[in-house]
Amino acid sequence: MRLFDDIKTGLEQAIEYEKGKLNARTTILTVAPVERFRPDEIRLIRNRTGLTQIMFARYMGVSVKTVEAWEAGRNHPEGAACRLLSMTRSDPAFPQKSGIVTVAARR
Repeated sequence: MRLFDDIKTGLEQAIEYEKGKLNARTTILTVAPVERFRPDEIRLIRNRTGLTQIMFARYMGVSVKTVEAWEAGRNHPEGAACRLLSMTRSDPAFPQKSGIVTVAARR
């Protein structure tokens, strides 16, 4: 019976809202614009992670040639790659913390 009561209450509140007798909660969200990165910034981010270009490419989900092109200024990351670069710049340990890069013990 609890589910019925919850649904009934929700419908009654919706009617009150439509009549202007009840204020609804609102949440305003903003999304930061996608940042652009210069070649030297990308290299610095990668170096701070301690990853080689090969491992950084695997982490980013791109080819080694793409990372080389980013760092040489022949190409620029876009969209999701820029978001991942932003998160990695904020926390150089993010590749490991996120579980994308794992460290295996050497024997």
